[in-house]
Order: sequence, then C-alpha cells, then structure tokens
Amino acid sequence: MNADDQKRAAGEAAADLVMSGMTVGLGTGSTAAWFVKALAARKLDVVGVPTSVATAELATSLGMIVKALDEVTAIDLTVDGADEIGPALALIKGGGAALLREKLVWEASKRCVVIADAAKRVPTLGRFPLPIEVVAFGHKTTMARICDALSECDLGVAPRLRMKDGAPVKTDGGNLIYDASCGRIEEPAALAAALKSVTGVVDHGLFLDLADMALVGTPDGVVTLEP
Repeated sequence: MNADDQKRAAGEAAADLVMSGMTVGLGTGSTAAWFVKALAARKLDVVGVPTSVATAELATSLGMIVKALDEVTAIDLTVDGADEIGPALALIKGGGAALLREKLVWEASKRCVVIADAAKRVPTLGRFPLPIEVVAFGHKTTMARICDALSECDLGVAPRLRMKDGAPVKTDGGNLIYDASCGRIEEPAALAAALKSVTGVVDHGLFLDLADMALVGTPDGVVTLEP
C-alpha cells in the first residue's frame, strides 16, 4: 500500500471503534478525513465534534450531525492524525494549522486514538517542524521570546512564520503559526513547558500523554500501538 492507502486503512480501522450513541471528536487533515468518511458511511447514531471548519464542512456534507465543543457534555472518543508519532505515543501535530482546537477536543475526550501512515513513526520527535500557534498582535516580539525558550532547551533554531500564497496562514481562531525546525527534540516535556510559558503563545504542537492508542497503516496492514 502507498501512503494514501495506509491512511485510508488506518481511518477505516478507527471508524470500527465507534458505536452508536457516542460523541466523537473529529480530527483535521488528510488522514482524519478518511476516518470521517468511513464513519459517515457506517450511518451510526453519533454526534461529531469537529476540530476545524474544514472538518465540520466535510462531516456535514456527508450527513453527519455535528456540534461545537461547548454544546456537548463529554466526548467518548477522538480520532485524529499526526505529523509525527514518537516513543510512548508522543506526537507532533499542527501541520494543518488546527492544533489549538485539536488539543481542546483531545483534552475533553475520554479516549484519544491517533491514526497515521507508517512514515509518521519516528524514533525521536523533531524532524517535522514544530508548529507554534501565537496571537497575531505583536507576533514578531513573541517570536523573539520563542527563540529564547528554544535556546533554553538547547535548540538554537529560529521559527519561521507559516505563509501561503504570499500571506501569513491564519488559524480558524485568527491566530498565526510559527514553525520551528528542531531536528531532534530530546526532552519534549521540557520544551512544551518552556513554550507554554511564553506570553503570546497560544499553544504548541507537542501532544504529550494524550494518545491512548495509535492505528498505523503499513504495507502489511494496520498495526496497533499503545504507550
């Protein structure tokens, strides 16, 4: 199977975990889209809580009932993709610029399952640039303080403002994204704490101790991983 086939297989495997009556967090990105499509095809009595406008539009177009996070009391299961899956299911997410809403939904969920193709598994996080979501006001001064936080963690890299079509990428919440090409993140927890302490940083793409299981599509089928 190629990468897209692996994503589809992982998404379909995750859809089989859902039962009627559940409230389900719906992730964002190409892999999560396969899950949403597979879940919609099952025509179960479920409520979806999307992590982005794009996912909400996809789910609605497929006939699913969707509600905002504040409209539900609990989320039974969230299924979402990842840009990297490291040891103990530590993740880097945010390539789709939805990391804040994704993390809010993840943290409100009883169980979280990450789905991905085999290439997303890495021995150490950091090859994929770490997304950092910041408020637009004073974002350049925030970036300077982010550099200081990275230096404290022995990561001497300068984050780059994410651009598309000549303009800064804006999240659904109107924030901006800086990407830090760390190379290797030896101590993800320390970096997560350092970034979170910076005024102007809304959140970062390190998802630590949140995933309960991973379903990874491989050339030989879907593999289940646990922390």
